[in-house]
Parts: sequence; structure tokens; C-alpha cells
Amino acid sequence: MTDELAKTAEEALSAEQVADYLGRHPDFFTEHVHLLEKLYVPHQRGSAVSLVERQTSLLRSRNEQLHGRLSELIEAARYNDGQFEKTKRMVLGLLEAETLDEVAVQIEESLCRDFYGNETVLVLFSENKLECNGLRVLSRGECSIVQPLIDTNLPSCGQLSEPMNRFLFQDAAVRVQSSAVVPLVKGETLGLLAIGSYDPNYFQSSQGTLFLSYVGEVLSRILARLLRQQGQI
Repeated sequence: MTDELAKTAEEALSAEQVADYLGRHPDFFTEHVHLLEKLYVPHQRGSAVSLVERQTSLLRSRNEQLHGRLSELIEAARYNDGQFEKTKRMVLGLLEAETLDEVAVQIEESLCRDFYGNETVLVLFSENKLECNGLRVLSRGECSIVQPLIDTNLPSCGQLSEPMNRFLFQDAAVRVQSSAVVPLVKGETLGLLAIGSYDPNYFQSSQGTLFLSYVGEVLSRILARLLRQQGQI
């Protein structure tokens, strides 16, 4: 009768209950070493390995995954550190700019030299004539083709429509295959910064825009200061 009760109790235990118990008692096999001689886990090639060997294999696999993840984090940290240094150089250069032309030159040098943009365009909106050679000054009415980019107030990345691409990059439009467009906003929209790449995959709609937003905010404040000095706003 006792044997029958034991058999019934054993059958009543589910695999989940056994797994739960072992999970809560990781030292179980330390106190019941003899059971290891009876336990085998099927190997992927059909042979059998001991539980200890299987556990070692799992730990090794997990260690490799963690090592790979750590390498990714280190690489991301190095990339971000490089981006910070480039951004710092650009911001310091912009802060020293005393004219709109100097701003345009600094933007082109930084974005093309440090951030590998092939073409840069700085467009300002103004109904008045501005004395500057390094950027385009257009009335808002002339920019209706890019109004969707202006209305977002957020950076846009990817491939532009042919009319937008041609409007922004003009003669270079045939070579520009992807771009980032940043509205410059300080109370009102002051203009647009467009960065073009000859690589169709360099700017993608799925990429983050944190850096572009930061550049836009800095540039907007500097432009607002210079335009205010000229009595334009």
C-alpha cells in the first residue's frame, strides 16, 4: 500500500513543479550527488552529456552573449565620445561667428569635414534683403515646396521627393541620394538646414535625430542673435 501511495504521489508531480523546486533549491544536487549518475540531457548530436556539462555549456554561451553585448556598449561609447568632440568643435566655432557668412562657412566645414555630409545648404526666411554670400535668403512664399518639412518643426531624414531635393540642393541634387533637413526655430521658423549625402543609405528615416535636433537648437539661437543685431527680427 505504501508503494502504491508513493507511486501515486510521484505521478502527481508535474515537470513544472519539479523545475520550480530545482529552481528554488539550486544546491539540491550538491546534497544528492548520487542522482547525477542517473541524470542525462540529450546532446544536439544525439549523444548524452551530464547535467554539469550541460550547465557549463549554458554558462559559456551566456558568457559569450554578455561579452558580445559589452563589446557593443564599448563601441557605442567610443562613437558617442567622438560625436561629442566633433559637436563641441562645431558649437565653439559657431559661437565665435560674428556674421551670417561666418555661420555658413562654419556649418559647411563642420558638417562636411567632421560629419561626412557631402552637401550643406542653409536657407533663411526673410522678406528683406540680407547681405550674405554663404547662404540662401528666400521669402516664405518661395519655399512652399518644402512647407511639409517646415511644418514638422523636427528633423527629417531619408530620401526627399525629387522636387524638394532639387529645390534644396539645386545643381548638386542629381548627386544627393539621401538627406537630413532641420527646421531652425526660435519663436518662429527662421529657416532650414539641409545636409545631403551621395550615399542613399547614409540618412535613413529610422535613424535617431538627437544630434540633429541639438545642432538645430544651437544654430537657431545663434542665427536669431545675428538677425536681431541686423534688425531683421
